[in-house]
Amino acid sequence: MSIYRRVLRYYRPFLGQTILGLFLSLIGIGLNLLKPWPFKVIVDDFLRAGPPIRSDWRIWIPLLCLALVAIQLLWGIINWITSYFFVKIGLQALLKLRTDLYSYLQSLSLKYHDARRSSDSSFRVAYDSQSIQTIYNKGFTNVFGSIVTLIATFLIMLRLDWRLTLVSLAIVPLIAGAIYLFAHRIRRESTSIQEQESAMLAQTQEGLSSIRMVHAFGREEFEVRQFHQQARQSLQANLRLTLTNVNSALVISTLMVIGTAAMYYIGTLHVLAGTLTLGSLLVFSAYLLMLYQPLESLTYTAWAMEGATAGAKRCFEVLDRQDDVVDSPDAIAIPSAAGAIAFKSVSFGYAEDRYVLRDIDLCIDPNQIVGLVGGTGAGKSTLLSLVPRFYDPTSGSITLDGRDLRQITKKTLRAQIAIVLQDTLLFSTTVRENIAYGRPDATEEEIIDAARRAQADDFIRQLPEGYSSPVGERGGHLSVGQRQRIGIARAFLKNAPILLLDEPTSALDPATESAIMETIKELMRGRTTLIATHRLAAVHDVEQIVVLDNGRIVEKGRGPELVGRRGIYAKLYTSGKFPS
Repeated sequence: MSIYRRVLRYYRPFLGQTILGLFLSLIGIGLNLLKPWPFKVIVDDFLRAGPPIRSDWRIWIPLLCLALVAIQLLWGIINWITSYFFVKIGLQALLKLRTDLYSYLQSLSLKYHDARRSSDSSFRVAYDSQSIQTIYNKGFTNVFGSIVTLIATFLIMLRLDWRLTLVSLAIVPLIAGAIYLFAHRIRRESTSIQEQESAMLAQTQEGLSSIRMVHAFGREEFEVRQFHQQARQSLQANLRLTLTNVNSALVISTLMVIGTAAMYYIGTLHVLAGTLTLGSLLVFSAYLLMLYQPLESLTYTAWAMEGATAGAKRCFEVLDRQDDVVDSPDAIAIPSAAGAIAFKSVSFGYAEDRYVLRDIDLCIDPNQIVGLVGGTGAGKSTLLSLVPRFYDPTSGSITLDGRDLRQITKKTLRAQIAIVLQDTLLFSTTVRENIAYGRPDATEEEIIDAARRAQADDFIRQLPEGYSSPVGERGGHLSVGQRQRIGIARAFLKNAPILLLDEPTSALDPATESAIMETIKELMRGRTTLIATHRLAAVHDVEQIVVLDNGRIVEKGRGPELVGRRGIYAKLYTSGKFPS
């Protein structure tokens, strides 16, 4: 399906409004075509050589002038209405496309987002999406008005003088050729601009989001040089497009002037020969401008459409992307889960030739606590990510209460899972809204109770606005420990039967870690829990420890039992590499 057909699908709900707007445009075009005629009457009836033909010129000349004002005023009102009408329709379609894009990006698996910069996706939602409005407002509606004006003007000019009309139209094939030659270059350069602007946004976002690191290492000048280089490439891309636009405008305007000059020359000869009145020549000149204006408008419309098509293509690239984590056709919604999880010959790789997990077989009973340990890159976090189906296994299967995860709708599966990460992600809203993120319908009492259980209530009440205090971007107004407690409070409030903990204390100092672990032990009680950690002391006494090495399970058992086997776990535990 072509880009334009896909764009028009977004305007189907507004078909009735569009037809009404086009009808008003026709009235406006008709009024515009009437504008030269009052002056033609003045010239031919009252200004020709000799005494006036009519004695009532004192009445008719003011009336004709007022008629011109009335035509212009009525045309202006209709033009205002149609312009507002079409812009509103374009903005409504833009809203729908942006919502579709953002919604689809939210639904795509993490594998898609891992492969792309978030700033590029943001650029497509915020800027590339505007192409749908450009195609409608500067494309479809302009093309309709220009074509109707061209046809009507052409017919009137034929009635006035067919020879002058043919002379005036002799340049049209040349204009069409120029449009064709420049159009492809404009699309290519417009695509380059959007890619450069997206890259510059990525550079800006990365530099500003890492401002603490930049200051800590004194890399301000380096970051500025990087940004300057990226911005310079964007500038050069814009200059190339500007140069193409200027060159094309020069070619088109020159061709139009040549056509106008030829018409003036031949028209003057006709007036001198008496085959054309001066008023008719003036009217013809006005219509020639009306003929060339839509031609010029169509020229710029073609180039604007080329640029907009590049943006629309980038939007539809996202919408055409197949989600690789989808519910099976017979997936069901589950109201609750007991929490029995089983991995059966599970292997997974972010790329076909790069496996992170290999042949994982693991059974976890309801309410059992399982610790995942191993060195960096062993696959602990990846294994956790498979449980809520952030990714699907490359081979093998994972079941919940005996049912393959693919047979459970993602929404209801994730409703059974609470997650606490190493770096708790907070949104730039209030403490209350962050705690209630997983349960937005929670009451104030439930939110406060969850905070108390997470030992967060005391510090929250000391904040300037208590639970209504904003946490700042990514929780920047809070300490690491405070952010972690809010993340734990969020998990308490969700009260899900399955709990995933990914390095929940690795970023904390020993004193804070000890306090947080007491809270986490309370959180784990009565839930199926998987905790991935480097801190062996945090999981040494849990019911089952799974040791991962290069993506494989190499040991299973309780902590004291594994120490007695003198294997990898024992070496890690006794070496002091992990605090005990």
